Amino acid sequence: MSQNPADLEKLSDARGYLDARRGRLTIIDEVQRAPRLFQVLRGLIDERVLAGEPAGQFLLLGSASLDLLQQPSESLAGRIAYLELAPFDLLEIDPPDQTRLWTRGGFPRSFLAATDGDSVIWREGFIRTYLERDIPQLGPRIPAETLRRFWTMLAHAQGGLHNAAELARALAVDGKTVARYLDLMVDLLLVRRLPPYFANVRKRLVKSPKVYVRDSGLVHTLLRLDDLDDLLGHPVAGASWEGFVIETLLRAAPERTQASFYRTATGVEVDLVLELPGNRLWAIEIKRGLAPQVEPSLRQALDDLHPECAFLVYSGDERYPKGQGIEAIGLRALAAELAGMAG
Repeated sequence: MSQNPADLEKLSDARGYLDARRGRLTIIDEVQRAPRLFQVLRGLIDERVLAGEPAGQFLLLGSASLDLLQQPSESLAGRIAYLELAPFDLLEIDPPDQTRLWTRGGFPRSFLAATDGDSVIWREGFIRTYLERDIPQLGPRIPAETLRRFWTMLAHAQGGLHNAAELARALAVDGKTVARYLDLMVDLLLVRRLPPYFANVRKRLVKSPKVYVRDSGLVHTLLRLDDLDDLLGHPVAGASWEGFVIETLLRAAPERTQASFYRTATGVEVDLVLELPGNRLWAIEIKRGLAPQVEPSLRQALDDLHPECAFLVYSGDERYPKGQGIEAIGLRALAAELAGMAG
């Protein structure tokens, strides 16, 4: 089922149409545009389960978190399984294309475009469509230009601690409005809010999350960085690479992995802390470049956390020890190791 007008007409009597397809898989695309379907689906699923019919008769596709779409009374909790289909990741492409994936992002039409210019045009169109059409259809009454400014500010501050007061001043709104904007972008799967890791280390830890625009190509388009030369000459390059690494690793990690970062008030930090199934703790520091150095603050953080494994992810491919149990490792190799754990 797509957004074709003929298909939409079939859903004018959604219950009648879907009930007639009993026993067959029905795929409903862009489901975020038809939130009223959830009430119908809830009833149909319950009826079929009570009748002893097999599960898996509906496949719902959409470009937003279902939590954003469902009213509490229409929850599909206990009736639905979630699978996030992310854009291309590093393990799905050829190794020589890693830089292109970072520069263009993982959306297929952006990554596969014939030229950098074509890729930029697609990403710009994606941003405009989201702001001018998709978000208003979900209900929020936010001016497109305001939301674009907010999105662009997040790109400028990629990987930084979330400062709601600073964003509120820049947008001339209050802190609650900024929180609502950020919640929306997170629910739309466009932004990642990485929480701080709380450890019993008798040190004052930061409490604010770090915020990342999830697709690196969108970061670059929001900041008008149209090719690799533009990107490497911009201060956001390191933070963009950090966000790219985090997204790559979290897509590869096993189910139920918890992700956070560690930072004390004095600046001792680790970019990414993974709490893996089986109570396994990994600490991951991220550096762009081919000759990564271990900072003293990282060694102090490892003394605080006592992780099972500590990695320094960098732009190269060689894997080698850096001392104190720290291994330098390429992004693809670490992603593959996590994916292997996921089975």
